[in-house]
Amino acid sequence: MAELSKEMYEHLRTEYKRGIPVLEGSGENGAYDAWAVDCPFVFCHNDQFYMMHIGFDGLGYRTALATSQDLVEWSRAGVILDRGEDPSKWDHVGAAGSWILLESNDLYELPRLKKVDNKYWMIYHSYPEYGYEAGGAKMGIAWCENESLLEWHRLPEPILTYENGGEWEQAGLYKCCFLESEGRYWMFYNAKDKPEWPWKEETGIAVSDDMLNWSRLSDKPLMGTEPGTFYGQYVSDPYIRFDSRAGIWVNFGFGYDGKHAQGLLAVSRNLAEWRILSEPWIPSGGLGQLDVTHAHKSSVLYWKDRFYHFYCACRPSRTDDLATIKEGNGEFRCIALATSKPLVEKRSE
Repeated sequence: MAELSKEMYEHLRTEYKRGIPVLEGSGENGAYDAWAVDCPFVFCHNDQFYMMHIGFDGLGYRTALATSQDLVEWSRAGVILDRGEDPSKWDHVGAAGSWILLESNDLYELPRLKKVDNKYWMIYHSYPEYGYEAGGAKMGIAWCENESLLEWHRLPEPILTYENGGEWEQAGLYKCCFLESEGRYWMFYNAKDKPEWPWKEETGIAVSDDMLNWSRLSDKPLMGTEPGTFYGQYVSDPYIRFDSRAGIWVNFGFGYDGKHAQGLLAVSRNLAEWRILSEPWIPSGGLGQLDVTHAHKSSVLYWKDRFYHFYCACRPSRTDDLATIKEGNGEFRCIALATSKPLVEKRSE
């Protein structure tokens, strides 16, 4: 890939971290977000902002929406992909929404949902066993016709599974993004190579003509790990848009070195060849900060001359946290925000 100068992506920096969550788990028994919230996907629909996100309740992931007028203050709107009642279904444990097809790939246009066959289309993934990401996940697709976006219908079978993938993805699939470009659909997803730690997660690519039938372009990962770097263990959770001002594709994924997950930036001219920048794009924070453990799983949009970079922030849990991941040593996992210009916070009365 031809060399890309630093000036082509320097304007994408979002160095101003808000420092408090924009969304956190409720801690309410039985609620979809009883233990945590995760994986933001922010878009604009019918003149307001929506954040699709997943909640963890101790059993599995469930997908919900929150709404906002200013991208800072958010209110829960309801669960859209819930736990299934039929234990014979492949996705009965829960469903983690990853991405909804957008009208435009342009980073400088507000991300708005696109209808195909008069439906909105979402790709999600589901794990086969109860617990935190237990077992090898597969990809499914869901559709919605209602403008409230609260009623989604799932196709009965997965659209992508790990069983027929390459060696690097034989232990399950994770979060994806998908887009339409040059007359076809492109899915970028991450997967892991084995169920026992230390496993690796890397990012691959599949394509489709109809969103239902997908073919991998390679049995090798598209974006891989590199020993000794901040992405030595994972290159995960792609979030890909086209930077029309620089003329390049950008991927706000994340890397993991075995200790900290940190946002990464990868750049490309053609969707098929990528270069991962050597420094973390959203670094983990200092002692006591929201993201001292992890800063990852990005969703980025541009509004009113400012980039808003949403991500999942993690730190050790505290006794006053409403919701915590109770497995292991305890973890507070929330959705945080970083911006390219400082925010002017509203004063409380």
